Amino acid sequence: MILPLVISVPLMIAAAAIGITLIYASILDARERRVPHKTWRPALAIAIPAAFWVYGLTILADWRAAVGYLILVAVFCGFFYLFQAVNLFGGADAYALIIITACIPFYPIEPYFGASPLGFFPFSVLTNAVLINIAAPVAIFAKNILEGNRGPLPCLFLGFPVDGKSIQNEFGFVMEDIEEEDGRLVRRFVGFTESLRRIVRGERRLYTKDLRLHPEDYRRELALYRKAGKVWISYGIPFIIPIAAGFLTALFMGDILFVIMKAIAGM
Repeated sequence: MILPLVISVPLMIAAAAIGITLIYASILDARERRVPHKTWRPALAIAIPAAFWVYGLTILADWRAAVGYLILVAVFCGFFYLFQAVNLFGGADAYALIIITACIPFYPIEPYFGASPLGFFPFSVLTNAVLINIAAPVAIFAKNILEGNRGPLPCLFLGFPVDGKSIQNEFGFVMEDIEEEDGRLVRRFVGFTESLRRIVRGERRLYTKDLRLHPEDYRRELALYRKAGKVWISYGIPFIIPIAAGFLTALFMGDILFVIMKAIAGM
């Protein structure tokens, strides 16, 4: 889908502003596990006027098609907000996806492998981010197998053991419940289903960052982790990093899922 320059140029300007911000936000999230809302202000100052211009021209050109895309935008933004509200997404992740969806509904340029049939750019960003994020658990699984780490099969894809004495220097959240009963340690993996239930209930996971920033509040846990020797934690890659990678691949390469489906179908 090749857009007229009067639409594609504003979209490219918005994409450049958002792409640069996504890269910066990824660095912040990897380093500090926090992306302040003000990080997005310069990008929004550029992208919002461009989006209004694009929506306005689209409505004038074909109001029925414009209404269809606006409904898609509203549905996607609603879902991202809902996922954040029930703690399935981090706030920064949802914020990034909502901004991308609202400001860049179409492909700004024709990607190398072509746009998806629907031509809805945010969907390609999301599917690419999910597929890219899947690669990390596969790498973690290979690492655990090579190092001989033992644990439930799902945990082998989601985390790895670290030294309990220095756990606060790692990044991620603790995947084990460890208690001391009658002088012995009792430890239990927190499975994905149980972890998801806790998140939905609003129970905050114990992040290594909490141990690092507030050690006085977690003296008991730190003492137990030191006794345990090794403690399993998640791999702790912020989802905004795959979002940034999904954004860039969707922009320049296209929809990875669509490309895979075409390859399977022999198209």
